[in-house]
Amino acid sequence: MMIETAILKNLKKLPESAKQAVLDYIEFLVNRYAQEPPKTEKAAKRGGLGIWKDKIWMSDDFDEPLEDLKDYM
Repeated sequence: MMIETAILKNLKKLPESAKQAVLDYIEFLVNRYAQEPPKTEKAAKRGGLGIWKDKIWMSDDFDEPLEDLKDYM
């Protein structure tokens, strides 16, 4: 509740035009957070080393010059 009290205390010090800007921003934030699904602990957890093992591959000649570019080298 301290945060809300501090916000209201400082809001009273602002001119009307700034108060309108604060209101617009608060409405923006409310809409933004209302549309986001709640983050679960599982969604925030990232995979570790080796999660792509055996799922991707790279050609053995990946670093070799391309045939199409021989004229430019």
